[in-house]
Amino acid sequence: MKLFNSTVYPAFLRGMLALAILVFPSVVGAQWRATVGAQSRDLGRQALAFLPNEIWIHSGDDITWTFETDEIHSVTFLTAGQTRAPFTSGCATFPPGTPPVFSPSGASFDGSTCVSTPPMVKGQTFKVSFPTAGNYKLVCLVHENMTGTVHVLPLSVALPHSQNFYDLQAHDERKDLLSDTDEGHGHHHEEAISTRSEFGHNAVTVGIGEIVATGGGHESVSVMRFLRHETVIHVGETVEWTNNDPVTPHTITFGVEPANPIPPAGAITVDADGARHATISSSSDNVHSGFIVASAHERIGFPTSPLGTTRFRITFTKAGTYPYICALHDDLGMKGKIIVLP
Repeated sequence: MKLFNSTVYPAFLRGMLALAILVFPSVVGAQWRATVGAQSRDLGRQALAFLPNEIWIHSGDDITWTFETDEIHSVTFLTAGQTRAPFTSGCATFPPGTPPVFSPSGASFDGSTCVSTPPMVKGQTFKVSFPTAGNYKLVCLVHENMTGTVHVLPLSVALPHSQNFYDLQAHDERKDLLSDTDEGHGHHHEEAISTRSEFGHNAVTVGIGEIVATGGGHESVSVMRFLRHETVIHVGETVEWTNNDPVTPHTITFGVEPANPIPPAGAITVDADGARHATISSSSDNVHSGFIVASAHERIGFPTSPLGTTRFRITFTKAGTYPYICALHDDLGMKGKIIVLP
């Protein structure tokens, strides 16, 4: 029998190919897949997470992230010790006002130079290649507690997981975040907390959320809703909004949205307990709370964080119907209405 006859030769090639794959698993860089964010059908529940948020690959491989939400995110790899800039700046460093720096899809990251997308939304993709072994932190510049890790191993080290494993893990994490059973109880629980304030039934909860830690980083889920979207009061009464989300900022905006949503706009005062306060006397008034958000998390060995501004109050002096929005998340359906009776 000849060694390379028509029967043996194809089998021989298949065997050699299999051996090559075992011995040289990344001769050609493998292409891995992951996703960014997840959302409920009504867009109100947003999973702020890289799915999965921990991946092991070989040097020379690349990962393509697909964005899956109407909420904006970024895929960002900062260099060690780099100061984190606002999400509109990408890789740009301080001082503020420095022109933004973003990276093209297919950029290479080895820890020496920052790589970052601009804010991206559902349907967009971004690929990063990793030529050098190392452990690299992944962050979203939009959401502070949205992090992950990419472990880039030498070719000589076997990988612990396959793409199928990561697909299943991403599915499980997405399901756990979006179907968190705490939400149903949390809705009523948070309302109960808000109505114990001095403003009673004139209190509105502005979103709720939950942070989850994994071995690769942090992920969270946020309910992008005013939990009492319609409130009925009488002339002269005050409504209080409280943000109960641990990380996500929101705004209470009546009238025209300001170009910069971070600071308050309009005739805003500050009450003795630190809450911002405004008065509305006409449906044409423009009042904007600015960001209301919890303070940054405390870390041992670092200066303590100042108190966050989590409350906003408005006193209504004229009957009418007053629609309002969260200027950050109105495109997700975060809207409300105050009905003021005589």
